[in-house]
This record gives sequence, C-alpha cells and structure tokens, in this order.
Amino acid sequence: MPKPLFPSDPFPLSKRLFDLALVLITAPLTLAIGAVICVLLLVREGRPIFYRAHRSGQGGRVFKALKFRTMRELSDDEDNSGVSGGDKTFRISRFSGFLRRTRLDELPQLVNVLKGDMSLVGPRPPDPAYVDRFPDIYATVLRSRPGLTGLATLHMHRFEDRVLRGCTTAAETDAVYCRRCIPRKARLDLMYRERIQRPGVVCYDSLIIARSVRSVLK
Repeated sequence: MPKPLFPSDPFPLSKRLFDLALVLITAPLTLAIGAVICVLLLVREGRPIFYRAHRSGQGGRVFKALKFRTMRELSDDEDNSGVSGGDKTFRISRFSGFLRRTRLDELPQLVNVLKGDMSLVGPRPPDPAYVDRFPDIYATVLRSRPGLTGLATLHMHRFEDRVLRGCTTAAETDAVYCRRCIPRKARLDLMYRERIQRPGVVCYDSLIIARSVRSVLK
C-alpha cells in the first residue's frame, strides 16, 4: 500500500461506531431504494449501472468511490476528466439529473463507509488531480476522513451546481471550479475539522445528516 501523501488526524472511535450503526440500522431502507434505482437505471440507461471514481481520502490515499452511473459513456476520443459543468449536460438524462440533484447517485458510497474509506460526515473526497494541483489546501483538508455529506456539501452543493451550470467548455468549468468553489469548500471543511476533535461530534454529525436529509426532501 502506498504511503499517504499527508498526515492524518486521529479518527474518533465514537464517530466510527456511529457510522457503522447508522448504516446498518438504515440498511433495509437504503437497500430497497438502491434496488429500485438499479432497476430504473437498467431499463432507462442500460449497463453499466455503477461507476467507480478515483478519489483522494484521508492522508491523500486514493480509493475508488462507488456511485450510480449518471452520465452516458464516452467514446475513446472524448475527455472524461474534471468536474461536471454545463459542458457535460448533454451526457445527463432527465432521470440521471434527478439522481444527481437529490444526491441519490451517491447512495452506493455507503459501501465505502463500511470499508472505512469514508465517513458519513466529512469533506467530500476530491479528484486526485485537484489534490496534485492544490497540495497546500488539501494537505489540511485531507487530514480528516472524507464523508458523504458535510458542511461544505450543505452550503455549497446548490451554489456549485449553479455556477458550473453556465460553463460551456471543460476549461471554463475547471477555471470556475478552482476559483469559486475549492477555496470556499476548503474553509467549511476546515471548520468541521476543528469541531471533529471536540466532545459531542456524534451529535454534531447527527445534526448535519438531518439537515442533509431535509435538504434532499425539499
């Protein structure tokens, strides 16, 4: 196993136990929802149903994050790098757009939580390419274990979607994301990092999860 690029903060045992307990308790519901999504994707979009994206985890260790596939596959001469902006809208169907807006496309990442690659709450795991380009930022952000949701996800998801939707080229999407999204998300992630080492982190995580669920339902 390659050595981590950055140092890592201790991961609280209470947080790990909370992750496992909540995933297992909600497993019947999440498995039922996931099964319905699998069938709909198979009928509407075809195979493959899942997409494995390389992401940087705690300490910079790269892992494969599991997601439902929401974009049509590209030919060999098309570029699949970078974040998703308006330049990739043509690859997203109406149903896939719904999965992305509600973040149900990330439901399979509960497998990553069980494996310990991710936590339920934490910074979103970045593409390794951005970690290489902004090591000063991610050297601190990735001291924490990434999560399915977090402060940056709550406060930046709609903003990020809005500012990137108007981009028409991959270069423009990349420039806007680097200038307007990465610094803002990093500030929120570092606010959470300060909170994670204090007592009561499980209660704080519960609040973030509840607000995330409420945001999806709205």
